[in-house]
Amino acid sequence: MLPFFRPYRRQMVFALIALVVTAGTMLSLGKGVQFLIDQGLASGSEAGLTQALMIFTGLVFLLGVGSFCRFYLVSWIGERVVADIRKAVFAHLLTLSPSFFEDNSPSEIQSRITADTTLLQSVIGSSFSIALRSSLMLVGGILFLLVMHFKLTLILLACVPFVIAPVVYFGRRVRRLSRDSQDEIASVGRYLSQALRHIKVVQAFTHEQHDIQRFSNTVDRAFEVSVKRIQQRSWLTLVVILLSMSGIGVMLWFGGKDVISGAMSAGDLASFLFYSIIVAGAVGAISEVMGELQRAAGAAERIMELLSARSDIVSGTLAFPAG
Repeated sequence: MLPFFRPYRRQMVFALIALVVTAGTMLSLGKGVQFLIDQGLASGSEAGLTQALMIFTGLVFLLGVGSFCRFYLVSWIGERVVADIRKAVFAHLLTLSPSFFEDNSPSEIQSRITADTTLLQSVIGSSFSIALRSSLMLVGGILFLLVMHFKLTLILLACVPFVIAPVVYFGRRVRRLSRDSQDEIASVGRYLSQALRHIKVVQAFTHEQHDIQRFSNTVDRAFEVSVKRIQQRSWLTLVVILLSMSGIGVMLWFGGKDVISGAMSAGDLASFLFYSIIVAGAVGAISEVMGELQRAAGAAERIMELLSARSDIVSGTLAFPAG
C-alpha cells in the first residue's frame, strides 16, 4: 500500500515530527514529576514549588499542542489515503471483464470497497499512530529507566519476553480470524442483496421463511467468527495487563527498600514509577493496537486482491491460457 502514501510524504513528515514531540514531551513529564517532588515539595520553598509547577505546566501545554497536530495530520492522511484507494479500486473494476463479476458477487465487492476501506481508515488514522507513539514511548521509557536505576530496570525488562510472546501468538490468530470475519460479513451482504434484488420471486413462491432462516444462519456464522476474534483479543489484553502490572509491583517492592535505606529519593522513585507505568502502558497499547493492525492486514489483503485482478480481455481480445 506504500504507493498510496507516497503523494503525501510532506504531511507524513509533519505528522511524524508531531508524534516525536508528543512522545518526547510525555517522557519529559517524568523528570518534571521528580523535579516537582524533590525541588518543590521536599525543599519547602514556595519559589521552588512555583518554578516546578511552571515547568510542569509548560510541558503539559506542549503535549496538548503536539497531540492536536498529530491527531489532525494522521486523521487527514487516513481519510485521504482511503479515498484514493476507493477511487483506484473502482477505476480498476471498470476495466475487468464481465466474467470477473460472474465469479465474484457485486455485493461482496461492494463490501470490500466500503467496509474494508472503512476499517483501513480507522487503523491508518488512529491505531497506526498509537502504535508508533507507543513504540517511541516504550523505547524512550526503557532508556530513561536504565539511566535512573539499572537494577530496577532489569527487573522490568525480565518481564518483557513474557509479554511479547502472547502478543505475537494471539496477533497471528487475530489476523486469521479477522480475515474470516470480513469474509462472513461480506457473505451477509451478498445474501441480503440477492434476496432484495429478487424480492418479487421470493414472495411469489412464498419463500420468505426459508430465506429468513438462511439469512439468520449466515448472520450467526459471522457472529461466531467475530466472537472468536474478540475472545483472542480479550485474552491478549488480560495477559499483558497482568504481566506488566506484576512487574511494576515487584519493582516497587525493591524501589521502596532503596528509599527506606536512603539509596534513592522519593522523587527518584516517583519518577521511576512514572516511567514504569509509561512502559507498561505502551506495551498494553501495542498489544491492543496489534489486534487492530492484524484486522487491517486482513482487510488490506481483500482490497489488494481486487487491485491485482486481471481482465480476461486484453486489447479487445480474450486472454486464453497458454497451451
